Amino acid sequence: MNGKKFQRQYKKSISNYKDWGQKSHAEDYVLFPENLSTELSLDEVALSDGELYSVLTSKKARGRKGSIVAIIKGTKSEIVMEHLFKISRKLRLTVQEITLDMAGSMKLIAKRCFPNAVQVIDRFHVQKLATEALQEIRIAHRWEAIDLENEWITKNKLKDKPLPIEVFENGDARKQLLARSRYLLYKSPEKWTESQQQRAQILFENYPDIEKAYGLTNGLRQIYNQRTVKDVAMLKLAHWFKDVENAGFKTFNTLMRTINQHYNDILN
Repeated sequence: MNGKKFQRQYKKSISNYKDWGQKSHAEDYVLFPENLSTELSLDEVALSDGELYSVLTSKKARGRKGSIVAIIKGTKSEIVMEHLFKISRKLRLTVQEITLDMAGSMKLIAKRCFPNAVQVIDRFHVQKLATEALQEIRIAHRWEAIDLENEWITKNKLKDKPLPIEVFENGDARKQLLARSRYLLYKSPEKWTESQQQRAQILFENYPDIEKAYGLTNGLRQIYNQRTVKDVAMLKLAHWFKDVENAGFKTFNTLMRTINQHYNDILN
């Protein structure tokens, strides 16, 4: 059977799309109240052409069929709330927990639409900031390495026997070492491959500040990986704050202040 013909047949007839009750407003929003559960996640997602949508999902379905509760075009709190209010108040009051990011608009939506739900800042968004702080330090060193290599090339252009570019024992030049280390810095040490272990050792020997920043990022990851009660988490986070202060990195100090602004929701 012709594939395109089957695709058209499925869309126009078999799928019942033409009779779908939400077809008239599907470009702006779709709602599936029957998928609502006691635990939800609210996030913004770029579905196509970088256009942002607010997506509400049920954790009960674990990403499978029945996960989507709502998809709403845009991230403006007034518009998102307007459509979520179309779900009955009785159903919305049954929600006990909602996971979200640190955006004020998302917190407002959660508070107004699901007033009984405990708000939990998703660990992904917190750890992402820590990783970005680490990568910023790596990128700064990489630009320095590119500058040094450019200067070296300029000085050696007119020489009969130009000096070779510095290469480490794993075959990386300095700027390559900093570029190729990007991915290993996202992972915990036990997940490094053999070549990544070697590259990390060379990187940390030459850039102790990157090693220190990686230690902070990995320390935050370990706090999340240990399932503990709030009091223990508070103590571990306090020790991590102390390490951040001692390290003296501007980006990590900014992250620490951000965590403090959302402290209770992150502890949740």
